[in-house]
Amino acid sequence: MWRNHFAGRLGLNFPHPGTDNLVALNNTRTFGRRRGRSSLFPIEDGFLDDGHGDQSLTSGLNSPTRCQNGERVERYSRKVFVGGLPPDIDEDEITASFRRFGPLVVDWPHKAESKSYFPPKGYAFLLFQEESSVQALIDACIEEDGKLYLCVSSPTIKDKPVQIRPWNLSDSDFVMDGSQPLDPRKTIFVGGVPRPLRAVELAMIMDRLYGGVCYAGIDTDPELKYPKGAGRVAFSNQQSYIAAISARFVQLQHGDIDKRVSKGK
Repeated sequence: MWRNHFAGRLGLNFPHPGTDNLVALNNTRTFGRRRGRSSLFPIEDGFLDDGHGDQSLTSGLNSPTRCQNGERVERYSRKVFVGGLPPDIDEDEITASFRRFGPLVVDWPHKAESKSYFPPKGYAFLLFQEESSVQALIDACIEEDGKLYLCVSSPTIKDKPVQIRPWNLSDSDFVMDGSQPLDPRKTIFVGGVPRPLRAVELAMIMDRLYGGVCYAGIDTDPELKYPKGAGRVAFSNQQSYIAAISARFVQLQHGDIDKRVSKGK
């Protein structure tokens, strides 16, 4: 059935920024497909903001989807998290460090408002024009303990390893039980999800807590296909669904991130 269309999908530890202390779970009522959102459960426009940087920066980075034998070949979001940057590295130096992989824009939260040339918290986002640039960046990284690193230099620090965390597009959806039909009446919206959390991890957490999970999806932004910090979870039975929306809080853990999440109708 829909397992063929949404096959189970699986895809580095600096705490990821932009994660609130609470994750809200709410019931949702509509299915559908929108480009860039979780495949099965779209989110209303304007309801959830990524909160990561100036959205206008993406307008100049739109690239056509490349095809090969009629199939999409993109594997990663063109937006890449980079953490552990040298404290004295500025925007131009970050751009110069990664320009060899392709045209890009460097962004970080509230950059436009702050007018700062330095990432305030030691992390930034690389917005590449081409998805192939992300693959080239990954190929140039060193892998250690499941994390990717690349050496970056600043005026005072030479060859500092910084963490590169790409988003694998296949991590946006996970089908746990393809034999169960998706029912909007047994589907919840999950807000405040840590952005590194993959759909399979969200599914496993919710299934361990409440059982009966048949699908989990991570909402992504339309252009760059990067997680927005929200997701959808569908249950196969009413009991699990009621248990999920009745519990007020749940703890979500991902690496160094430990979030208390709120849930309700």
